[in-house]
Amino acid sequence: MLPQKNILSLLGFLMAAFLLASCDQLIKPAQEKTNGAAEIISADIAFSDMSRQVGMKKAFLEYIGSDGVLLRPNHLPIVGADAIDYLSQINDTSFTLTWKPSKGDIAKSGDFGYTYGIYELTTADTIIKGTYMNVWKKQDDGAWKFIVDSGNPGISTNEP
Repeated sequence: MLPQKNILSLLGFLMAAFLLASCDQLIKPAQEKTNGAAEIISADIAFSDMSRQVGMKKAFLEYIGSDGVLLRPNHLPIVGADAIDYLSQINDTSFTLTWKPSKGDIAKSGDFGYTYGIYELTTADTIIKGTYMNVWKKQDDGAWKFIVDSGNPGISTNEP
C-alpha cells in the first residue's frame, strides 16, 4: 500500500492532468474556428484578387458552387446552372469588380461560413461602392466555393 502522501501526490497529478486535457479541449475548438475564419476570409480575398486580375466573370465561374445562388437587385434568385449561364453571359471588359471582406466566420462543423464587406465596381469614370455577403461551403477537396452571393448597391462617385 502507498503512503498517504504519495496517494495525495498521485491524485493531485491526475487532477492537474485532467484539467490540462480539459482546457486543451476548450481551447482547440476556438483555435480551429479562428483558423477556419481566417481560411474563409483568405478565400474571399483570393476571389477578389482573381476578379481584379482576370475579370469578374472568370472569378465568379471559378468560385461558384454547383448549387450556387446569385441574389441580385430587381431579380428573382438565380440558382445552380441558371446562375452559371447568367454569369457566362456577362461582358466584364468595361469594368473591374473588387471587394474586401470586413468580417467572416465559420460554423463549428467547419464546412460552412460567411463573409461580408464592401465592394467597388470601377469603370473608366465612375466608382460604385456597395455591400456584399457571401455564404461559403467547403468542398470535398478542401476548396471553398460560395453557395450564395448577394450585393447591394451603395454610392457612386466620379473618380477614375
